[in-house]
Amino acid sequence: MAEINGPHDGGSEPDYRFTLANERTFLAWLRTALGLLAGGVAVHQLVPDPSTLSTVLAGMCVVLAAVLAASAYPRWRQVQAAMRAGRPLPKSGMLILLSAGILAITLTAAALVVFS
Repeated sequence: MAEINGPHDGGSEPDYRFTLANERTFLAWLRTALGLLAGGVAVHQLVPDPSTLSTVLAGMCVVLAAVLAASAYPRWRQVQAAMRAGRPLPKSGMLILLSAGILAITLTAAALVVFS
C-alpha cells in the first residue's frame, strides 16, 4: 500500500464537518500566532524605557508566533491525510510547546512588571 503524502492523495473523502473542523483549528493556530506577533510588536513599541527584559519578552512573542505559523499548515495537512486514510489522528508536540511558551512569556511579563 502506498504512503499517503498529501491531504488529497488517496483515501476517501472525510465527512465535511471534520474537514471544516480541521480548517477551523488551522485558522485558530494562525490567529494565535497573529496575536503573539501583535503582542511582541506592542511590547517593543509601547514599553517606556525599553530594557533587556522587554526586548526578551518581545522576542519570545515573535519567535513563538513564527513557530506556530510555520507549523500550522503541516499539522493541518497531517490531520487531513490521516482522516482520508482512516488512520488515528497524529499526536502533536505543539500543545506542549505552546503551553510552555505562553508560561515563559507570562513569567517574563510578570518579571517586567515587578522589576520596572
